[in-house]
Amino acid sequence: MSRDDDDRHDAAHEALRRVRREGRWWWLQARHARRIWRWALLVAVLLFVCLALLRRPLANWFWNEPQIEQLLDQGDRALAAGRLTLPDGSGARESYQAALALDNDRLQARTGLARTGQAALQQARDALDRGDTPAATAALALARELQVPQRDADAVSQQLHAHDQARAGIGALLGRAEAALQAQRLDGSPDSALPLFQQVLALSPNQVRALEGREDALSDLLQQARTAAGRGDVARAAALVRSARGFDAGHVDLPATQEVLNNALERRQREGDTALRRQKLDVAAQAFAAVLAALPDDPAARRGQLQVADAQLTRATRLAGNFRFDEAAQAVQAAQTLGASTRALEGARHTIEQARRSQAALKTPAVPRAQRERTLLRLLTRLEEAEARGNFLDPPGRSAYDALREAQSVAPQDPRVRAAAQRLLPASRQCFEDRLRENRVLAAGACLEAWQTLGPGSLGLAQARQRLAQRWLAIGSERLGRGDAAFARMALQQAAQLGSETGAGDYQSLNHRLQDLESAR
Repeated sequence: MSRDDDDRHDAAHEALRRVRREGRWWWLQARHARRIWRWALLVAVLLFVCLALLRRPLANWFWNEPQIEQLLDQGDRALAAGRLTLPDGSGARESYQAALALDNDRLQARTGLARTGQAALQQARDALDRGDTPAATAALALARELQVPQRDADAVSQQLHAHDQARAGIGALLGRAEAALQAQRLDGSPDSALPLFQQVLALSPNQVRALEGREDALSDLLQQARTAAGRGDVARAAALVRSARGFDAGHVDLPATQEVLNNALERRQREGDTALRRQKLDVAAQAFAAVLAALPDDPAARRGQLQVADAQLTRATRLAGNFRFDEAAQAVQAAQTLGASTRALEGARHTIEQARRSQAALKTPAVPRAQRERTLLRLLTRLEEAEARGNFLDPPGRSAYDALREAQSVAPQDPRVRAAAQRLLPASRQCFEDRLRENRVLAAGACLEAWQTLGPGSLGLAQARQRLAQRWLAIGSERLGRGDAAFARMALQQAAQLGSETGAGDYQSLNHRLQDLESAR
């Protein structure tokens, strides 16, 4: 074989191998393509099956979730605004229930319904407080529908039942109150108009008929007070004003009525002062008693009453000197009723008894002159010794005043006895001034008692009482600053007894400080 033939054979053989190689590659490519299509088909089948099985959850997830959130938000807003249930479906209950219908497992919706139930219970309680029974009943029914705890619902139900029972009695109470108002039985007994209206308002504070009825009854009551004040019956007028203020301290007619009462009290006080100056003691006593019946702590009326008591004791002494003992005893009794001091009463009674003995002495044999002189000298010596010690009224039985009374019973007309009596009065005044200057207020009070007993109508006695009252207050204020509350309390009592005006600045200042200290304790 030639060389050319060999080259052709090799070329043919190479071509055959190339053809075989290219044919295998194509077959391999076709086989690989078929494998890919089989897997794609399998994935498509699996995807189809999943979509068929999960089409509903996926649809809910894609379409319902925004709607649920919107309903929950709408329910929260309605609950915050108090719109618990509404016919148009925009209430909190309807919104939460709609959210639960879309997703039965949504915890937020169930919690919202529970909160709505609690809000319904609170609305029922608030409606009961307002007296709105229908609203309370509806709110309680909603709360039960939303399955609030049975215990809470039953408690509100019991309150509603009690309110219904009370309301059933309100009508009867109103009828009785209005009948009492028509009959002008305004106050003074439980079946009067004002107490009955008050019972109704205690059950139903906003009951319009009761409020209007009470207003009318108070207007009539205050009109009665003004009428009583106009005719001088200040005690009744003051009682009516106090009663009206107890029912309604802000009544529109109260200021005008109080002014009428104050004017009437001032007139009665002036009447008492005028009668006292004219020595019409019974008229003065009645006037001051009327003022004190209206204002028990009125200092001016109390001071006037004590002055009437002193005047009665002076009158008793004068009557006893004329041997008119029955009238003198009546005057002493009147002074006691008016609050005269024990010392002053004892002095007047001693004077009456001395006058009785003097009258008896005129009808009996005279005591031997020498014996009477010895007794008189002994009593005068005892008087001088007590006077030197400053024992004008105390101690009982050994005071200068006791010795003077005994000496007067032995020889009332003896110049030495009369001189001792005249000397003792200024001495008691000087004793008062000395003890007051020394701030010995208790001793000054004893001297003042002696002064008042020896000369009930003496000039300067009222001013002396006022000065002693002011000194008590000053020392009481100082002692209170050191924490001595007991002395401050005693100072207030002494000042009031001496006729100090309890409304005055010094008295009120000490009183307020004492109250503050006691409250702090």
